[in-house]
Amino acid sequence: MSLAPLHPQFVHFVIALLFAGVLFRCIAVTGRAAFTGPAAAVLLLVGTLGAVLAVKSGTDAHGPVERVPGARPAVMEHEEWGERTRSIFLVVAALEIAALIPAAQRWRKGVHVASAVVGLAGAFSLYEAAEHGGELVYAYAGGVGIRSGNPDDVGRLLVAGLYHQAMLARKAGRTAEAAQLIGQLLQRLPDDTSARLLAIESLIMDKQDGRAALAALASFPAVPDSRFLRFRVGILRADAFVAAGMPDSARIVLQSMAGEFAGNRAVEERQAKLK
Repeated sequence: MSLAPLHPQFVHFVIALLFAGVLFRCIAVTGRAAFTGPAAAVLLLVGTLGAVLAVKSGTDAHGPVERVPGARPAVMEHEEWGERTRSIFLVVAALEIAALIPAAQRWRKGVHVASAVVGLAGAFSLYEAAEHGGELVYAYAGGVGIRSGNPDDVGRLLVAGLYHQAMLARKAGRTAEAAQLIGQLLQRLPDDTSARLLAIESLIMDKQDGRAALAALASFPAVPDSRFLRFRVGILRADAFVAAGMPDSARIVLQSMAGEFAGNRAVEERQAKLK
């Protein structure tokens, strides 16, 4: 049975359990807070079992992720740190089990000290595994959109990529590219209100076509039911009037909005520019 969909759950429990276990073991060897000794043993043993499952689930999940162009080195580095962490904590677990054997009572203190020292090395390795895992997810979108196996998730991943790439293109002054990307996004979500508004915003900001934006806004109710939608449509309508060379109409829209959205920075800034 593949454990790939459960990798994020395993990983987060492992991080919490093992870091807490190492901390408790370090406190316990000082002779303070007696409860930390038994607690450390439980946390470290359960956390090590979780580490074994985390490595197994990560191995099950890595195939589709590492086939993404450019992602394989990041996947391999994360895997190596994960396997290293598992191996270190298997040693820690062995020491914790050895300390529970009655015959080893005379060496128990030393075994616990060894567990603490090895555990600190394991904590460093665990941090590195987690840091590389975070990089894989947030810098390479590793696993994002494919973990559940739901095709809709992959579609949402593509939509998010189109949106963020469009914003970067606009920020860099590549307005034609931004407009093209927003157009692709709208093709994927033609009935989505947010996508439609984003396309209208692109008409204003990327194409400087206020009249086309006003024509597109005509399909929205004059007074939408949603307060958020009223604000979004109102701001776009004001910006479209400005882009179309009709500042007086923009002032009327903003004046109307100023009552409901008193103190709103976006409204106030636009009013100030039109004075």
